[in-house]
Amino acid sequence: MTQNDALDILKTGANVFLTGEPGSGKSHTVNAYVAYLRSRGIEPAVTASTGIAATHIGGMTIHSWSGIGVADALSADDAVMISARRKIRKRMHDARVLIIDEVSMLSAATLAMVDTVCRTGRECDAPFGGLQIVLVGDFFQLPPISRERKKSSFAYTSDVWRALNPVVCYLTEQYRQDDPAYLSILSAIRANLFDATHRERIFRQKRVPKDMPDDVPKLFSHNADVDRINSDRLGTLPGPPAVFFMEASGPAALVETLKRNCLSPESLTLKEDATVMCTKNNPQLGFVNGTLGRVIGFDKESGYPVIETHKGTEILIKPMEWIVEEGGRIRARVAQIPLRLAWAMTVHKSQGMSMDAAIVDLSDAFEYGQGYVALSRVRRLSGLYLIGANDRAFMVSHEILQKDRWFRMASEKAEAKLRGMPGEEIGAKHKAFIERCGGRAGDVESADNTVSSHHARPRPHRDRESLERIRAVHPNAYRAWSSEEDEVLGKYFREGWTIVALADHFGRKSGAVRSRLIKAGLIVFNPDAWRYEAKPQE
Repeated sequence: MTQNDALDILKTGANVFLTGEPGSGKSHTVNAYVAYLRSRGIEPAVTASTGIAATHIGGMTIHSWSGIGVADALSADDAVMISARRKIRKRMHDARVLIIDEVSMLSAATLAMVDTVCRTGRECDAPFGGLQIVLVGDFFQLPPISRERKKSSFAYTSDVWRALNPVVCYLTEQYRQDDPAYLSILSAIRANLFDATHRERIFRQKRVPKDMPDDVPKLFSHNADVDRINSDRLGTLPGPPAVFFMEASGPAALVETLKRNCLSPESLTLKEDATVMCTKNNPQLGFVNGTLGRVIGFDKESGYPVIETHKGTEILIKPMEWIVEEGGRIRARVAQIPLRLAWAMTVHKSQGMSMDAAIVDLSDAFEYGQGYVALSRVRRLSGLYLIGANDRAFMVSHEILQKDRWFRMASEKAEAKLRGMPGEEIGAKHKAFIERCGGRAGDVESADNTVSSHHARPRPHRDRESLERIRAVHPNAYRAWSSEEDEVLGKYFREGWTIVALADHFGRKSGAVRSRLIKAGLIVFNPDAWRYEAKPQE
């Protein structure tokens, strides 16, 4: 599904599970939807399952927003007491849309507790008290962990997820990796098709310590050595240090949360020649969260650091803000130079980043998804420097693999339903939802915050740059199928090739291969199982 289609579905007010591979544009789609709502006078509640993720999106944790805190269980009396708090009661009353990012790291029990508080506080027995719920994340990434460091059940296993029955919007375009060979390796890990050929390609990137570049961050499975490595490496550099202190305003508890989860430290010590990583997005100046660079000096007037990125661009880095926003009002903020020392960091803290390069040590990978998250941070294979990896690093959960297939099928059904709906009907649904939320009619929708439905007006032809980007990953995307290809497609499918493997072989998107198989009558939709299946042979 494209971002345009997902936005069309979101704007109808449907409950949605927005998912897709790393780099598919989940955050961009959410940001566009948030901007669309705000332009119509509707302030969504923007939350995330972890503090770091919440800091990335300018929201708060779902635990804080709902008032459940660190509770492991919730009684009916607890829910009444929580929802009676003035701030919680106001949130519940004012909310119309609740967004929960990084839902893969949210346990089923926590999701159920949030549902209970919402139903109680809003005095409505519909799931989450009748709010539009937008769940965002990728279950192939890091799983939920309890306070005792035990694995918890995934959010989709909860009764409230089933009651919510969200429309699945599975984004299928790729905007992070621009290396087809590397993307095929990541797709193979995700589809549990990682084989000796993929392993050989990955291990070509293995380096001995003396051959590792000095200005590339190391990603570790565990936190223990990260601070020590960064501190030790900084200490070896000559010259005086420059120290930058974080400034803050707002309630102490919210400020403390921002400080704890901001990727830039409260006290940032830099020296000339230090390896650093940008921790905020500022594309106008030429950096994003994950851009790597080296401190080449300090501005004489302001004292702020000047970095040189790996692309050779020199940038003066000025302080930027991290905020907690609620109800259209900034409740807390911190300001700091958006940099961190980048000789080392943990895989967990890298989630959500796009990195130019990384040194990855997966020798001690201990949970499903850890290797996939680490490898998928890097934009291309040439930027990967591998210290080592155990077999666990390339494994994915069998449970998630099966569920992901269901999510893909559900998304295709939702996409087909959308495409079969007249543009006037979609527009009417958009308008009706805004009215239900008490919003106002907007001006003509602009491309920077939303994309109009392809049913409402003809879509422009796919521009050359977009097509070239897609064909860098899928060389035959949008090309006509030949009769020879159709014959080989049918042969390989009957031999048991998966759709992902077929897509890789033919240089096309999985959706295009599936559509071709449907057209050929090789797979049919089974309404009882609610999925596409191979057509039984007669």
